[in-house]
Amino acid sequence: MKHLIIILALLWMDISPSFGQTVIENTNHLPEHEYTLTIKKEMVQKAGKKVMGMTVNGSIPGPTLEFTEGEFAIIHVKNEMNVPTSIHWHGILIPNYYDGVPYLTTPPIAPGTTFTYKFPIRQSGTYWYHSHTMLQEQSGVFGSMLIHPKKKTLVYDKNLVLMLSDWTNEHPKNVLRNLKRGNEWYGIKKGTATPLSTVIARGALGAQLNFWKQRMEGADIADVYYPAFLINGQQSASYPDLKPGEKVRLRIINGSSSTSYWMTFGGSSPELVAADGKDVVPVRHNKTFIAIAETYDFIITIPSDGKIELRAMAQDGSGVTTAYFGKGTLLKAPIIPQPDKIKMMKTMAKMNMKMGAPALKYRPHKDERYQLQATYGMHMKGMRMNTKSSSSMPQMSTPTTNTPIQKMVMKKDSMPMKKSSSMQGMAMYADYNYDYLKSPQKTEYPKDVPVKHILLNLTGNMNRYIWSLNGVPLSEADKIKISADTITRITFNNLTMMHHPMHLHGHFFRVLNENGAYSPLKHTVNVPPMRKVTIEFYRNGGDEYGDWFFHCHILYHMMSGMARIVSYDSPRDSRMTKYPESKLKKEADRYYGWSTLEVASHMTSYSYVAANIRNQFNFDATYGWNKNLESEVTYQRYLNDYVSLFGGVHIENTVTDALHQFSTTAIAGIRYLTPYLFQLDARIDHELRPQLSLSRSILLFPKTVLSGSYEYQADFGWVNTLAAGQRYEHESNWSVGLSYFLSRNFSLSASYDSRYGTGGGISMRF
Repeated sequence: MKHLIIILALLWMDISPSFGQTVIENTNHLPEHEYTLTIKKEMVQKAGKKVMGMTVNGSIPGPTLEFTEGEFAIIHVKNEMNVPTSIHWHGILIPNYYDGVPYLTTPPIAPGTTFTYKFPIRQSGTYWYHSHTMLQEQSGVFGSMLIHPKKKTLVYDKNLVLMLSDWTNEHPKNVLRNLKRGNEWYGIKKGTATPLSTVIARGALGAQLNFWKQRMEGADIADVYYPAFLINGQQSASYPDLKPGEKVRLRIINGSSSTSYWMTFGGSSPELVAADGKDVVPVRHNKTFIAIAETYDFIITIPSDGKIELRAMAQDGSGVTTAYFGKGTLLKAPIIPQPDKIKMMKTMAKMNMKMGAPALKYRPHKDERYQLQATYGMHMKGMRMNTKSSSSMPQMSTPTTNTPIQKMVMKKDSMPMKKSSSMQGMAMYADYNYDYLKSPQKTEYPKDVPVKHILLNLTGNMNRYIWSLNGVPLSEADKIKISADTITRITFNNLTMMHHPMHLHGHFFRVLNENGAYSPLKHTVNVPPMRKVTIEFYRNGGDEYGDWFFHCHILYHMMSGMARIVSYDSPRDSRMTKYPESKLKKEADRYYGWSTLEVASHMTSYSYVAANIRNQFNFDATYGWNKNLESEVTYQRYLNDYVSLFGGVHIENTVTDALHQFSTTAIAGIRYLTPYLFQLDARIDHELRPQLSLSRSILLFPKTVLSGSYEYQADFGWVNTLAAGQRYEHESNWSVGLSYFLSRNFSLSASYDSRYGTGGGISMRF
């Protein structure tokens, strides 16, 4: 019987005798459509500078690949770089082996080699492709896909693909390094930082203290500074050749690495006809939020004498990109106000909200997802959370999307009718929902199919820039096991202050909204801060096998741990034997190093840090022109977000103002990030001398940081001999300083240190 089952499975999956190895050939003799994509490094002109980028067929973005539903795609990807690369086909229903995630589903494309993707086109709509190797997507390895339907069902004259993207002149690895070191520069450069002086002037000190108490600097919207936002590679694109009266289907793709946009149109509201490649019931919709990796199709009619403006504003208001359709009098798009982060902080501070859910747990393999849900997030007064296991919950037929009161139970007569601060907080994110999307056909699944409920709390730590699910980053996570015979229902509970566009490879899922049985199908769903969104999927057109990647599509979040592997628990493709999936996990747990050199009139100091998610190596050295020298080397192991253990060696001169005698001591201790963001260091050396130190830095003015530290060491004579009559000896040191940002890498500094005196100079960051 066992052998019969295996034979039937082989026939059903159309695989070779090497079990799990899918052979994709055009056995049905479908019309073939063939492309070649060449990826190379070359100088590109973007945002007013010529920098090294990665191009696809010589351009950024790469070419639009056009197919018709029912064709067979053959795409040769040629790597002419000196590093491996890959291509993932975003939103495409595709055999697992060709999904394009290196080390998980598809081999990396080695330098100087070509990999050929082969798959049948089983859908129509607007899609895109991009590299899934490290941070290459940010460098330019992405492009669009347009798949025409077998039969046209909508009335329009032309297609126009518009690809949104963000551009940095920095190397993407340096961007991620800068985020992990906690540099304030990106917020300062964008003008979105909230210095203490502004907070006080706006009457928001209480709100700021509330955030600090929960170990958060403030409300955050976007992490990275970009000098340019682009449409089809340009900061402003124009299409004057479109003729009056023409109906144009705009196929808009957000191919940005970490920017979502608010889109508005001039003239009459456009007709929204598709989302993520799937048709929706047409609706007039002007102000539209497009998250990273989503696609939306609109039909516009070119006016007889005028040009329509499309305005896409970065979500944090730090920049815009525009496109114009037609010619004549400009029909301006409405301008959306820049978000007010301080106002957001004040609103949140009034709510019964607990922030700071851990991105890194002490015991990563202990299931604490329901405890996280009950402890953190928005808990409305007069209501209590139902934290029962989701497997005991009844099947929901028409749950509401993006409602923070989902799974809550009302207490009798406990909710007053007046608008509470919690309700105000809900209204703050009221625009971020999918209720305007309705499928033309029913999408609900059979009622008799069992449902597997999965809760994924979205968790993050901005201080160390770690992002995770249920407090567990990818490198420490188990696979999410699913079955083709079960409806998989996932509830995202966002416990962070940022939006997260969650993407499941190779699948479409229902986004459960107020349209119930007609809830839309999508491949990427945006989850707003402190909100819940529920999705579900069942059967996938025959691709219910293998492992599939599931992650936040903010590139720097994915590469910092916010990802999972969803597995049908089937045998791995034998062609992947030489490519262990452990390498995929290691990509999100790489070491990043940074250093700081300060040269001043009274001292010179140098520090170097190399860290991944759990481990950190530190080197610090300070030399005073008064001939005082101190240095330290430590290894630090993080137990969770806020607590770490460390050990190492400390060296300093033992005679003040003289360098002829040094002491070397072994040290060990604990470091703790306290509420209000003080860094506490408690240690003891091999001479059994305990020491406590406390340090803190605050963005005081838009470019000025105030920092200070205090340390106290005592010697109780447990090893050393004290002077006669003394019960203990002690030493204390303190420092205070100001630094003024000139750029990301340079600051002017002035400080006083009780060991080295007063002076000023320049700080350099590497």
